[in-house]
Amino acid sequence: MPPEPVISIDRVNHYFGTGQLRKQVLYEISAEILAGEVVIMTGPSGSGKTTLLTLIGALRSAQEGSLRVLNQELNHAPSDLLVQVRRNIGYIFQAHNLLNSLTARQNVQMSLDLHEEVSEKAAQKQAEEMLDAVGLATHASYYPHELSGGQKQRVAIARALVSQPKIVLADEPTAALDKKSGRDVVEIMQTLAKQQGSTILLVTHDNRILDVADRILNMEDGRLSSLSAIAA
Repeated sequence: MPPEPVISIDRVNHYFGTGQLRKQVLYEISAEILAGEVVIMTGPSGSGKTTLLTLIGALRSAQEGSLRVLNQELNHAPSDLLVQVRRNIGYIFQAHNLLNSLTARQNVQMSLDLHEEVSEKAAQKQAEEMLDAVGLATHASYYPHELSGGQKQRVAIARALVSQPKIVLADEPTAALDKKSGRDVVEIMQTLAKQQGSTILLVTHDNRILDVADRILNMEDGRLSSLSAIAA
């Protein structure tokens, strides 16, 4: 039997505002993403990519159509179900969103706070191991202002992956980085996620990293289409 999709989207529409100010931003979105796939979503600014990412990430509830993530229906889902789904998702944003008052290790360890079954000692060890995996073992006690842009984004990747999420959602993770740093962080993300069996959905304008994808989706004017398949 073929693998079950971890993300299944069927004719999803989404709107912002109410009444006369109501504006449709997503139109009849349908797609399936399987476990272990690396999928890149491209498209111009304002086309709806980030909106779709936040819906898949259970950061807001779907309004119309079916959106199933990890076998949970998110259409009009209650907040406690959204929280449950979010525990299985790692997020990486354009801005690294590190807390300046915490060290690199503490920033990474924060992701494990949602997982009550992980002890403080185990969480610290996992955070240190993940920083080692992204090449920052010697920077665990550094604060964000002591790190370069590429190093901060590596910490953000470590934070997203430390809890071994089933899905990793990345929104323009290379936008603020130079060519080498951008390539490095995407390859690290790809390698670690493949090792953990995670699915990656990555939004980007960066044509230099398209070759890491198994598939490319294109969003334009709130409509999604399949651009191409990448040969293995």
